Order: sequence, then structure tokens, then C-alpha cells
Amino acid sequence: TLGRRGKKENLLVEESFLKEKGIGLYNVERGGDITYHGPGQVVGYPILNLNQNRDIHKLVRSVEDVLIKVIRLYGIDGKRIKGLTGVWVGNEKIAAIGMAVKKWISFHGFALNVSTNLDYFKYIRPCGIDDKGVTSIERILGKNSPSIEDVERDIIEQFGEVFGFAMKRGFEFIGKEL
Repeated sequence: TLGRRGKKENLLVEESFLKEKGIGLYNVERGGDITYHGPGQVVGYPILNLNQNRDIHKLVRSVEDVLIKVIRLYGIDGKRIKGLTGVWVGNEKIAAIGMAVKKWISFHGFALNVSTNLDYFKYIRPCGIDDKGVTSIERILGKNSPSIEDVERDIIEQFGEVFGFAMKRGFEFIGKEL
């Protein structure tokens, strides 16, 4: 996807190449530049009413906190890098965040690389950043990597803790066409 600040020069291949590979390129309203979304990621779109606390930066930092706490459960030391959005392990991004707000309601969200095929990131300059790489939980932990379902459960739990919400599962459409 290409966010509002996305630049086509951060797409490192021709769009025709993407089409041949069956990869779509979509312009979206979220913040940020270009990123990849695909199998092996947990993608979450927190829809929150920010009317009481109109602080978009706090929202983004809180989502980073959620994801840092989740990967810490698996022994991975995630961090922020000053001036950059997302969650990092060393100099490699493990989670991208691209959110938007309309009428103080948040939409879009985050993508955490769990067992993502990182080869797809070779076709882009992720988030428009030259000197950093990407990684995944599976790349770091190998065969000890948690399942997508375990990571989803932990994100829900940590989201409740960080945001102070009582969480309950709703309808699940995982792996189903809507």
C-alpha cells in the first residue's frame, strides 16, 4: 500500500512486474509511505474515538507500546527509533504503523511481521527508509516462532492493558472472504 506521503520512487520495480506476480498496489488514506501487506502478518485496524484525548501521536506511541510488549513476550527486544514510526529490532523494522484520523475517529493501523515472506520487501523501499531493513518474529526465532493465532491473542490482551480496555473477542473472519 502507498500511504498519503507515499512516493512512487520508493517502488523499486515496475507496476507491471507487480501485476505479473499477482501483487496489488493500492493508494490508501493512512499516514506513511509504502509498505507491504500479505500472508504471515497480523494486521490490526484499531477504530477508536479520540474525541476526549485529541492526541494522534499518543495513539501511535501507544500502538507501538502494544507491539513492543507483544514481541517481548517471545523474548524479542523491540524498541522505537527516534524520528521513525514503528517497532524495531536492532535496525530492522518488525512492525509498521500507518494510521489516519477522520472526525477524531482512528482508522488504518499496524502490520506486525510474524511469518511474513520478507522477499516482497525487496520490491519497495519500506516506509521510504534507505538505511534500515525488515525482519519478522519467525526470522528471529526460527522454529520456536509462535503461531499467528497466538500473536493475535497476545495483541488483543496487550491492547487492553495499554489502552485500559476490557477486551472481548468479536466476530472472526480470519481466512475467510467477506
